[in-house]
Amino acid sequence: MEDLSKNESLRTKPYQAVVAGVSAGGLDALQTLLKVLPADFGLSLIIVQHMHPQQDDFLVTQLRQDCRLAVKEAEEKEVVQTGVVYLAPANYHLLIEADKTFALSTEEKVNFSRPSIDVLFETAADVYGDGLIGVILTGASKDGAAGLSRIKSKGGIAIVQDPKTATYPTMPLEALNETQADYVLSIDRIGRLLYELGRTFCKRV
Repeated sequence: MEDLSKNESLRTKPYQAVVAGVSAGGLDALQTLLKVLPADFGLSLIIVQHMHPQQDDFLVTQLRQDCRLAVKEAEEKEVVQTGVVYLAPANYHLLIEADKTFALSTEEKVNFSRPSIDVLFETAADVYGDGLIGVILTGASKDGAAGLSRIKSKGGIAIVQDPKTATYPTMPLEALNETQADYVLSIDRIGRLLYELGRTFCKRV
C-alpha cells in the first residue's frame, strides 16, 4: 500500500477517532503501537482487546507504562475525548452512541467474543462516518472483519496489520478477505501512520 504522504485525499481529511481491534498477541502489538503516539495526539483511540471475562486492570496498567496518552477503561455514558486511549471493559460490548458517548452492553457474544470488535466498529462507523479510522491487529478469530468493512463503506480508512508480521495472522487475513484495506503495514508503521493522521487533524481544527 502507498505511504500516507503520497495520498493527498486521505492525508487531508478531518478524522475524529480511531477504533482498533486486537486479540491473541495483543499486548505486545498495543505497546508497540501506543509508544509511537505523542502526548498531543489529536484523535481519540478506542480499543477492543479480547480478554478473559474476569480480567482485571492488568492491560490498562501495562499500556500506561510506555504511553504518553491517558489510558483508561471506557465507562457508561462517558463522552469520548480526543487524546485519550479507551479500552473496552472485560465482558462488556463497547458501543458508540449518536451523541458520541460510550454505552456498555452484556448482550450475547458476537463471534464468540464479548467485547466484540465488530460491535464497536459498526456502531462507531455509523456515528463518525468518513471521520473514522479502523485498525485490525493480530488475532486468531474473524472478529472485526465485518466491522472494518462497515467503516470502509462509510468512507473511513481501513488499516490492517501485515499478516506476515502478526503474531497471530488469522484476524488480519480475515479482515483482508472482507475489505480492500487502504493500508497493510507492520505494527510500528501503523503507529507512525496514526501519528500523521492525528497531526493532520490538529492542523485543521
